[in-house]
Amino acid sequence: MKHLIAPSVLSADFANLQRDVEMINSSEADWFHVDIMDGVFVPNISFGFPVMEAISRHAKKPLDVHLMIVNPDHYIERFAQAGASTITVHYEACPHLHKTIQSIHEAGAKACVALNPHTPVELLSDILTDLDMVLVMSVNPGFGGQKFIPNTLDKIRRLRSLANVLNPGLLIEVDGGVALHNTPALLHAGADVLVAGNSIFGAESPVEMISAMKHLPSTESSSI
Repeated sequence: MKHLIAPSVLSADFANLQRDVEMINSSEADWFHVDIMDGVFVPNISFGFPVMEAISRHAKKPLDVHLMIVNPDHYIERFAQAGASTITVHYEACPHLHKTIQSIHEAGAKACVALNPHTPVELLSDILTDLDMVLVMSVNPGFGGQKFIPNTLDKIRRLRSLANVLNPGLLIEVDGGVALHNTPALLHAGADVLVAGNSIFGAESPVEMISAMKHLPSTESSSI
């Protein structure tokens, strides 16, 4: 499978949000990555249902919704109704993770679990068969523009090895500090979906940057 590119709407120009959504529609991007932050689970607040629903009205590609919030179970059904194709919850925020994953599937969305940089991938071994995707955070969640954590590559490799045994169809998504220079190494480690914010929206031509990231080959060595 060719890897997927999911531009992070958090880095879009919110004064021209429809323009940026239409730019992604017209690009080679595969998904919209939508970060929901509550100021409690992470030290930042992004946006809620009104903005999410506005994006959904104009988006022509699936919405990959990343819930960086406490008590995500309270909102799963509503996010699905608002247009989420995939709903990501954090391992660290879900004391009853199996039940949360069941709720996401029952709401009609694909289920993804995110892991903070300090959380080992092995903690998902008992739940991996129930997941559609795992999101490996390559920065500490909450703010865009952070520096990529190099240990992420080993973490992706370990997760891919685990998934090959338990759930070969599992997608591995990476979010945080993803850019053109480290894309080949991420793909070589086993990543399937790349979330990129500043590196896309800060580019002179976001459409060309998306295309470049989409067509880069996997290589073992690159600048992290």
